[in-house]
Amino acid sequence: MSPDTRRFMKPFCYRGGVLHAENVDLRDIASEVGTPVYCYSTVGFEEQYLAFSRLFAAVPSLVCYAMKANSNQAVLATLARLGAGMDVVSEGELRRARAVGVPPEKIVFSGVGKTQDELAYALDQDILCFNVESEPELEQISALASAGGRSARISIRVNPDIDANTHAKISTGTYANKFGIPLEEAPRVYEKAAKLPGLTVTGVDMHIGSQIPDLAPFDAAAKRLASLACHLMKEGHRLEHLDLGGGLGVVYDPHGNLRPPEPTAYAETILRHTRELGLKLVFEPGRLIAAGAGVLLTRVIHVKQGAGKTFVIVDAAMNDLIRPTLYEAHHEIVNVREAPSDAARETVDVVGPVCESGDYLAQKREMTLPRPGDLLAVMSAGAYGAVQASTYNSRLLVPEVLVKGSKYAVVRPRLSYDDLIGLDRLPGWLL
Repeated sequence: MSPDTRRFMKPFCYRGGVLHAENVDLRDIASEVGTPVYCYSTVGFEEQYLAFSRLFAAVPSLVCYAMKANSNQAVLATLARLGAGMDVVSEGELRRARAVGVPPEKIVFSGVGKTQDELAYALDQDILCFNVESEPELEQISALASAGGRSARISIRVNPDIDANTHAKISTGTYANKFGIPLEEAPRVYEKAAKLPGLTVTGVDMHIGSQIPDLAPFDAAAKRLASLACHLMKEGHRLEHLDLGGGLGVVYDPHGNLRPPEPTAYAETILRHTRELGLKLVFEPGRLIAAGAGVLLTRVIHVKQGAGKTFVIVDAAMNDLIRPTLYEAHHEIVNVREAPSDAARETVDVVGPVCESGDYLAQKREMTLPRPGDLLAVMSAGAYGAVQASTYNSRLLVPEVLVKGSKYAVVRPRLSYDDLIGLDRLPGWLL
């Protein structure tokens, strides 16, 4: 797809009263693949990645997409072809990145619980950097690398003890969280790292949370990280990069009050503290790139009138999209066939078939009342949707589809029941 074509195409919009993904009628995908199904827009991923990259084009920088947001191979390949690096948090994610051709020198490995096997595999791959979360991990990497005659490039993940004012389950930058080494301990740990065999200190790392609603936490964190980097370089550490993590929020509720910082304002804030350091800037955005590039399509099964409440029962459930249940997250839900502007609206709960009271996609949501058989789109579902899906209640794992222009392809098929049940094994005494 040419840059000119991409510029005039929207990931999702109504055409002739029907919601489309780029040039594809979403009803066609639902008809062929069935529901529930995730649908992704190539333009959605590309535009967000390129827009973020351009923010830091004037300085040495590397954008490492946080794969935990959406790790489908087709998504990774789309971003890799644009030059994206990858931020991985497991051996599985690292193998996924390598499988689509992401060069090891563009991969950083984060996470508090890297196992011996994971570290060994990453050492074999000679990745750009390990973001080290603790002193025991530092010692473990040193022992593994030196035993194999290697040198592992490392940065220390610093916990700056900054409250990002976000949901408690996605806050990572305070001392109440499990992540990183306290800021005041960092100089001592860097001194220790410099003396350990098999290690090359190359950077400083930080990530304070996700879906951060304002610039103040970023400003404070960047200031502290830049100050630490300056101190470390004066002490003789040969730093090469500064990893600012991710966390810039996206708009889930178009009618809500939450408006995350503009990316340009974010970039200005980061550059104000880091431009003069002469270090390469590394970023780990995930949600920002993936969220708006996907929707979850679901079919209405019944509309149930309860005692004082209306339930819209759909075929997608918490096992397909757990964010509303896990994070009290808001996702806009629209009818794929556009409702008339003067259509009556009603307050409803949109719920799924799973046998849990927590199985809902929306609660107390005002919307045009759909009818059984209507196709609904759960918007901004490209991040932390399919990657957190499960087969709870022995439901088939939700499939994924990628659209590009007028074409679409199934990029993860729906399991069959034989596939699902066939994963189990009976012990000998039950045969």
